[in-house]
Amino acid sequence: MKATVGLFITVLISAAYIPEKDCARILGIFQLNSKSHFIISEALMKGLAARGHQVVVMSHFPQKSPVPKYTDIDISGSAPPLQDNVTIENALRMEAKYVLNFIWEDSIAQCRDTMKHPKAQALLKSEESFDLVVTEICGSECTIGFAHRFKAPLVHLVTSVAFPWTHARIGNPDHPAYVPSYFLPYTSRMNFWQRLTNTVYNVLIKAGNDFYGNRPTSAVMREFFGEDVPSVEELASNASLVLVNSHFSVTGPRPAVPAFIEVGGIQIQEPKKLPQDLEKFLDESEHGVVYFNMGTLVRVQSLPPEKLGALLEAFAALPERVLMKFTGEHLPGKPANLLTSKWVPQIDVLSHPKTKLFISHGGLGGTQETVYAGVPVVGIPLFADQEGNINHLLELGMATKLNYEDITKESLVNAIRRVIDNSSYTESARRASAVFRDRPMSALDTAVYWVEYVARHRGAPHIRSAAADMPLHQYLLLDVAAFLLLVACAACCALNTALRKLVSVCSATTTRKHKRQ
Repeated sequence: MKATVGLFITVLISAAYIPEKDCARILGIFQLNSKSHFIISEALMKGLAARGHQVVVMSHFPQKSPVPKYTDIDISGSAPPLQDNVTIENALRMEAKYVLNFIWEDSIAQCRDTMKHPKAQALLKSEESFDLVVTEICGSECTIGFAHRFKAPLVHLVTSVAFPWTHARIGNPDHPAYVPSYFLPYTSRMNFWQRLTNTVYNVLIKAGNDFYGNRPTSAVMREFFGEDVPSVEELASNASLVLVNSHFSVTGPRPAVPAFIEVGGIQIQEPKKLPQDLEKFLDESEHGVVYFNMGTLVRVQSLPPEKLGALLEAFAALPERVLMKFTGEHLPGKPANLLTSKWVPQIDVLSHPKTKLFISHGGLGGTQETVYAGVPVVGIPLFADQEGNINHLLELGMATKLNYEDITKESLVNAIRRVIDNSSYTESARRASAVFRDRPMSALDTAVYWVEYVARHRGAPHIRSAAADMPLHQYLLLDVAAFLLLVACAACCALNTALRKLVSVCSATTTRKHKRQ
């Protein structure tokens, strides 16, 4: 029996591992110092390494233990961390203009600092060669110059839904009637005013990104890659593939060309056994567990005393136990049914049968993980795409929303009881889970396949849409519309002339008849 199992495992490993001659050298550049973003990027790069490719990863998050075929270029310290570095007050001020301020100003300065790092400079001046370069679309993309430096095909990874300026790079449709902007909290079913706002916003945001984002970023690139390096727009428009951390089952169906691949949930792995203390806490919960986590950026301890007190009083009033991610050292007034932890294996907790509810800020990673696990949500969105993510869960019937400003003991208890005591939320969550999981390949396998496809076919230019290379007036058929309008005008003029002539002839004939009489 053991021999049979061993043979089976060997066959699986052999099937998953590609021959050495087909292995690629892949460079991943992830300059954003955000752990939640890197979790997505890391999953892809580890997946490629597990397939036998040689991956080199420049990031702020080197591996704690060696990973076969995975080489770190550690640039930590070159940019301030975003993890656990945002107060609740700052988060609430992060309307779209503050997010854009980061994308168009702060991240450009940080990208310049990253490029100054000795290890980034060593890579820039090295004689290395790569078959593929993977970069993240978020904030300044000055490191996109490495694709030009190593003359390698470019693959983009978006750790959220696609930004408005992502689609044009590969000619992907982004019709504003049903594709909401990343920066607006809309779903694909918008009313007239939302469609109007979405349309105007998309036009302005794309123009703004070109002026405030791409132009200064191109200037930063020239500082490090030389004056002859193409602009960000030129390099980005040559991208072979865009992997997007979204899935139609959550964000709604959207059109996609072959080079635009949805890989939502790429970071999700099969649930594992919980650490002993957490397992005991969940297993022994008579009425189940409510899980509270506001993500990797916001510090819960920064909540004002009245809001934090309202949370704790609400938790104390529940028959369920509560598990909360809390990175502070001390939590005054902590109720007996509450367990805090600085780190929580989220997908493992959400997948535990005793987990009844997830109280979440609506980050995309957590949203996907709770859909995967089939756990309903009380959403408390704070900034960026979080309200939009919660609105998608509302459409699926698996969530209720509570605005931060409205948090009191009573409002939170009512929201929790509404979801837990009404089985329709859990039933909807389980239906959403079934749809989210029902795929021909896992998200990670899908991402790895398409990256390998691009490497095998040297950039795979045959999957590039012709729309990516069209001038705007051709893409919008303005030239066709102008021609048809001209033809229509010419036809009207000809018809008008013919009618005038006909009237004139008829008039002359009538006149001659009168004269004869």
